[in-house]
Amino acid sequence: MNERATAHPGIDFSADLLVSNGTVITMDAAGTQIAAGAVAIADGTIKAAGPAAELDGWHAAQRIDACGGLIMPGLINTHTHAAMALFRGLADDLPLMTWLNDHIFPAEARLNADMVGIGTRLACAEMIRAGITCFCDMYLFEEAVAEVARQCAMRAVVGEVLYDFPSPNYGPIAKGFDYTARMLARWAGDALITVAVEPHSPYLCAPDLLTRAARLAADYQAPLVIHLSETTSEVAQIQERYHATPVGHLERLGILAPNLVACHAVVLTPADIALLAQHDVKVSHNPESNMKLASGVAPVPDLLAAGVCVGLGTDGCASNNNLDLFGEMDMAAKLHKVHRLNPTVMPAAAVLRMSTIDAARVLGLHHKVGSIEVGKRADLIVIDTDQPHLTPMYDPISHLVYAVQGSDVRHTIIDGRVVMQDRRLVTIDLAKTLSDARQQAGWIADVGHAHS
Repeated sequence: MNERATAHPGIDFSADLLVSNGTVITMDAAGTQIAAGAVAIADGTIKAAGPAAELDGWHAAQRIDACGGLIMPGLINTHTHAAMALFRGLADDLPLMTWLNDHIFPAEARLNADMVGIGTRLACAEMIRAGITCFCDMYLFEEAVAEVARQCAMRAVVGEVLYDFPSPNYGPIAKGFDYTARMLARWAGDALITVAVEPHSPYLCAPDLLTRAARLAADYQAPLVIHLSETTSEVAQIQERYHATPVGHLERLGILAPNLVACHAVVLTPADIALLAQHDVKVSHNPESNMKLASGVAPVPDLLAAGVCVGLGTDGCASNNNLDLFGEMDMAAKLHKVHRLNPTVMPAAAVLRMSTIDAARVLGLHHKVGSIEVGKRADLIVIDTDQPHLTPMYDPISHLVYAVQGSDVRHTIIDGRVVMQDRRLVTIDLAKTLSDARQQAGWIADVGHAHS
C-alpha cells in the first residue's frame, strides 16, 4: 500500500488513466490553472485534478505524460453538418441561397445513409485530431451520424433536419417527426449520444412545423436547434411573410426557450437581442462560415453584454472549410476587434469559454462536460507546447486562442477513453476513412458542378 492510501484509509486511489506533467486549464468558474498538474480518471469520470506531486501515488492502469504541455477540456463544436466534409471545396465563393439551391441541395438529394456515414467518419477523424470531443450536428440520415459517432467514441448531439419539402431520407415531414421520435427513444440515456429536434430555419419551416418541433423537444427535454437570422435576405423574407423579425416570429409562436439553440444569429435588432436574453436562448456563433458566405458579423459582444450564452461552431466544411475550433477562436476574437475597432472586445478568456464550458452550456451538457472538475465526464485534450510558435508562453489562455493550432493536439480523451494518442487515432481507421471519402468524390463533383 502506498503512502497516500495509508494516510487516507478507505479512499480509492486507483485510476484507469492518469494524465500528468502539464498545466491543467480547468475552465471552472474560478478559472483555476494548476501548474505541474495532473488529472486522474476512473470509469470515464474525473476523480481528481491537482498538483502532479499529489497524484503521483495513484495506481493507474494507464499513464499519459503531457510533457510540460497543456491539459484542458476537450473543445465543443456547437454547430456543424459533419457529413458535409464530403462537400469541402465543392462550391466556393457563392451567395448563401445560390450555394444552397444550386449546389448543396442537388448534391444532398443523392445522399444515402452509407454516404452520410462515410462523411461523418471523415469529420470525426478531423475533429478528434483537432481536439474536438463533442459536436452538435444537423443533417440528413442522422441515425447514421449517431451510429458512426458512437463507433468513433465521440460525444455528439444529433438531430435530423426538418423542413417543409420532402427529405431525401424520410420523405414527407410527418415521417420526419416519426424518425426524430424514434431516435429520441432509441438513444435515450446513451452515454455519448444526445438527440435534438432540429427544424432547419423559419424560412424553410411553416409555423405549424416549428411549434410541433418545439413541443416534441419539450416533451423529451431535448435541445431544439435551428438556423436563425443568418442573412439580411432571410430577415427580409420573414418580415414580409410574418411582419416580424425571425426572432420576433419565434417569440410569437412561443418557441423561444432555454433549450433553443439559435445557430448563426447574425442579423439581430436590439429588440431581438433583448428577447434572446429574456428567454435564455443559446446562440451558436460561426464566424468563419459567416465570413465566407458574406452573411455579416454577428453582434456577439452585444449578446454577451446582454447575458446571452454563446458557443462557437464551425458550421459544415462546405462553408468554412475546416473543423478546427482553434482557428475559429482566433478568427472570432480578431473579427470582432476589427469590426468594432476595439482591441478589448472578445478577450481570449471569453473566447476560450465559448469553445469549452459555455459551449457545453449551449448544448445543455455543462453538468457533464466543458470543464475539468471532479465528478464530470473525462473529455480532455493535451496540447504539445514544445513548438516554435508556442515558445515562450507567458499566458496559456492567450496561446490557446491566438497561437495554438489543431495540429498541436497530442492526445484526445473522450468519456475517459483515449481516442487519439501521440496523434494516432485509436477508434478510427484513418487510411480506410480517407479512401472511402475519396471514392465518393466523383459523383459529388458531377452533381455539385452541374449548375455552375
